[in-house]
Amino acid sequence: MSVTFKGNAVSLNGKTLNVGDNAPKVDLVAGDLSVKSVGGASGKFQIINVVPSLDTGVCATQTRTFNQKAASLSNAEVFVISLDLPFAQGRFCSTEGIDKVSALSDFRTKAFGEAYGVVLAGSPLEGLLTRAVFVVDPNGKIVYKEIVSEVTNEPNYDAALAAVK
Repeated sequence: MSVTFKGNAVSLNGKTLNVGDNAPKVDLVAGDLSVKSVGGASGKFQIINVVPSLDTGVCATQTRTFNQKAASLSNAEVFVISLDLPFAQGRFCSTEGIDKVSALSDFRTKAFGEAYGVVLAGSPLEGLLTRAVFVVDPNGKIVYKEIVSEVTNEPNYDAALAAVK
């Protein structure tokens, strides 16, 4: 699969997942350096919000928007995943008042990017994660997937939230 970054084609590395597939359970690093898993059956919906870096405007907007829209969801956990260090993620969340979205880092093993097929290749952002949203149902099935076609664009928030029933 490929996306574009500023209009130039970029390929993605990792496994391709589709709606209906089981969401791989992957361990990531939380702000306190503990391990937190996403994917798999959790008994709640999971909105897995993937960004290249919280230090960019579009990624920050995406995270703030999901934080605001997630406030009304009682049956879902919302995550933002990037390769940013947990310390930087924590600083961003603290500064921006992000309290409904859990920031997790794939910096340690990069297993999430490979398992979900969202590693950018052959571009100035090579090695980072592309912009994407996955919604996983309580039983661990992917019920929504959006790999944003242009990395610099925001995802379709309403479509992702509509997948949480």
